[in-house]
Amino acid sequence: MSNVVIIGGGPAGLMAAEQLVDAGYAVDLYDAMPTVGRKFLLAGIGGLNITHAEPFGAFCQRYAERQAHLQPLLENFGADELRQWCTDLGIETFVGTSGRVFPKEMKAAPLLRAWLARLKRKGLRVHPRHRWQGWDEQGRLVFQTRQGGKEQEAHPSSLLLPSPLAGEGLGMGGTPPLILALGGASWKKLGSDGAWVNLLADKNIPVAPLKPANCGFLCDWSEHLRTRFAGSPLKSVTLSFTDLAGQSETRMGEMIMTERGVEGSLIYAFSARLRNMLEAQGSATFHLDLLPNHTHEQIKSALLKKPASKTLGAFLKSRFKLDAAKTALLFETLDKAHGQGAAHITATLKAIPLTVTATTPLDEAISTAGGIPFEALDENLMLRALPGVFCAGEMLDWEAPTGGYLLTACFATGLQAGQGVIRWLQSGQS
Repeated sequence: MSNVVIIGGGPAGLMAAEQLVDAGYAVDLYDAMPTVGRKFLLAGIGGLNITHAEPFGAFCQRYAERQAHLQPLLENFGADELRQWCTDLGIETFVGTSGRVFPKEMKAAPLLRAWLARLKRKGLRVHPRHRWQGWDEQGRLVFQTRQGGKEQEAHPSSLLLPSPLAGEGLGMGGTPPLILALGGASWKKLGSDGAWVNLLADKNIPVAPLKPANCGFLCDWSEHLRTRFAGSPLKSVTLSFTDLAGQSETRMGEMIMTERGVEGSLIYAFSARLRNMLEAQGSATFHLDLLPNHTHEQIKSALLKKPASKTLGAFLKSRFKLDAAKTALLFETLDKAHGQGAAHITATLKAIPLTVTATTPLDEAISTAGGIPFEALDENLMLRALPGVFCAGEMLDWEAPTGGYLLTACFATGLQAGQGVIRWLQSGQS
């Protein structure tokens, strides 16, 4: 059987490896870190949200403009298949109240341990501490590794055959297929540093600029908000935003006030659209309803009955359980020229305007937008310009909100690339 090389040991790379070892192929997987799955483990620290149980049509819509490219892959391996795959590993899952799916143990480590043990029993060879450096002049893959405490280049014996970049007859002559599953460019310390962008650009592979996704945003907080309320959660609020296309959405959730701005699951759901508006206009404004479970009339009626002896802050706390962070936001926003009339206070509570001026840095984002466009790949996720080189996972140009959508698509693209290699080898094109 042919040898296959995979670079990148996250969910996409491991899922690609599983398809190949199951089919009887010899697979060498290289990763820059001392162990594989570093970012996957981090995702599971607070509870591994592995997928989502919402209806398939709504699930696919989460991938926005890339839905058409990802939906066929998700039809092959979507939320239901992923849950069954977990069960086959001995990992039971459950659906939370929000529809998010978690392992019963909540953590990623037991799943990863069981998965790696199964893969190694089937023959997967894992080579840690091998950072890919591209190809040499002979077209061989080059890795940087450490031997005797010193950095050095490595040309593993299994890779001495010419790569598809060696010259004429690309992908021919027994060249081992290569799967790249190198991630995006967030959380560099876990291995995804985006260095592959230049390596592929040097081979004239198009790459859309990498951008932060599921990220925080910067606000111009007052000194009072910055020093007193950084780290405060804003729970049970609704966010309303109208994007560049004029599409409006209102969604309930929670977010966190940071020293620099805002972050959290509610913000992440809007991050792509907020980022796009920032790029186009330099700033973006959304509105928060601090009391979404109360109507304007209910709030106004209650305010009109406020005892004169009671301060507004104390009244809102006792009557509506408005916490200190929300109260501070209200007082920062109230237009003093309008006084503290019931109508004005009500309108402000129901639509606090927040303007963001930038995203937080790419390395701090949960995920990455941009990457290799699907138009540069065939249906097997093989690069059209480099036959025999396949790509999977977050290094492809797609994004999705948190909620299990990111991991599901990484698994699905990894499976597609692995099966794509099998189809390519069986067709005799290699």
